[in-house]
Amino acid sequence: GRCRCLSWRPDPSGFCIDGGGSSYNDRLGETHRVEIFMVHRADPQPRPDVARKNLVRLLQLAHAGERAAAHAYRGHWRSLPAGDEREAIRNIENEEWEHRRIVLAILHDLRAEPQPVREFVMGSLGSVLGALCHVSGWFAPMYGAGKLEAQNVNEYTTAGDLARAAQLTHHIPALLLMAAVEREHEIWFRLRCQSHWLARIIPLWRVPMSANDS
Repeated sequence: GRCRCLSWRPDPSGFCIDGGGSSYNDRLGETHRVEIFMVHRADPQPRPDVARKNLVRLLQLAHAGERAAAHAYRGHWRSLPAGDEREAIRNIENEEWEHRRIVLAILHDLRAEPQPVREFVMGSLGSVLGALCHVSGWFAPMYGAGKLEAQNVNEYTTAGDLARAAQLTHHIPALLLMAAVEREHEIWFRLRCQSHWLARIIPLWRVPMSANDS
């Protein structure tokens, strides 16, 4: 099972969640610490009612996006031979499904529902991307997945910021926990890409490791 130590704390500059390495990284002999920072924005915060509406829209996007990611990862791990990488990505797929369940629970708490059309479109897109993993080689799916996970981190930290502005602070720990898990995914994919010869030609994205890097 997963072993992660996480703590959430408010401070004057925003909210931060710290975490340890995940079980699939440990099986590959890697450990790292993950820090997720929700940095206080200099611009004025939206009114609570506006922030709530924006949070609902963002979570609807996230819910559909997690479906696309899960379908893509299913195709990704099935395209790989048996081994650690295949099992790691299979675990990542399972965590994306878990994120969907968490996001749906938050949406229901906000008396909102997913958007059926977007769900269909994103699910179909994920299936297409998963199928392409069987013909696109090893590097492209790993690189694309890492970049996608980096966007997901920003999505959940933004959701945490909106939850604070909407005075829904009880949802912040779950949102930042998901951001921390997405960061773990991002780092794992980046380490995979870093080991490939194409990384000497194609620049890898930068992973923020502190609030100052965000």
